Amino acid sequence: MKRQDSSNEKKPVELNNMSFRFPGSESELLRGINLEVNRGEVLAIMGLSGSGKSTLCYCISGIIPHIKKGIIEGEVKLQGRSVSEMTIPEVSRMLGMVLQDPDTQLFSPTVEDEIAFGPENFGLPWSEIDARIERVIEKVGIQQHRYKNPRELSGGEKQLVAIAAVLSLEPDILIFDEALSQLDAAGREMIMELIVRLKDEGKAIIMVEHNPDNLGVADRIKLLKNGEMFDLEPHDLKSHDTETHDTGPLDLKKLVLKLID
Repeated sequence: MKRQDSSNEKKPVELNNMSFRFPGSESELLRGINLEVNRGEVLAIMGLSGSGKSTLCYCISGIIPHIKKGIIEGEVKLQGRSVSEMTIPEVSRMLGMVLQDPDTQLFSPTVEDEIAFGPENFGLPWSEIDARIERVIEKVGIQQHRYKNPRELSGGEKQLVAIAAVLSLEPDILIFDEALSQLDAAGREMIMELIVRLKDEGKAIIMVEHNPDNLGVADRIKLLKNGEMFDLEPHDLKSHDTETHDTGPLDLKKLVLKLID
């Protein structure tokens, strides 16, 4: 059961009429996006390639406009604070992002070093860093890999290490940007079980996905198409077609085109 927010609490993630376009472009990639994510909730965002899902994640995480350039209109807030007025280190303490390919996030010689990297860069004392390493490897379930090179691990295990490194900074908000897409069934199961545990701890979680089979842990589902966001209901994800009685695998492209003509 997910936790319920008090009406007086600031939303972990809040977007109000947010639009985005690249410099030099007159067309908006994202238009009029309104979005809230609560504590103890998993919000899934679906959409076809090129629909702006990753760009939306970059706007929420502050990568845009602080690292990648772009023009944002409207509000993007984390815990009630405007992302545009925060520094990347400030955002990093609130929000962690796990990417599609864990190899792009892993570069240290051991799992322990990988997890320690973030806290070390924030200047935490080694006693606190060691305590955080102990906590996150137990939480993620990778104690047996602590002194291994991440490159030697399976895809699912690498992704767990990437998540552990993110959790070492103790963020309350997590974004999984198609983090399951390159994993086999066993790897996906490991990550989804962890997402459920993190949700139960009260984390606010955004899952960007293209595969409906990975959405069993989601509390709400949004669809991003042509730069706009729409609500999806659970029955929309069923592959049963009342006309053809087709119960085969759901085709996301057909679903998107069917729901939003």
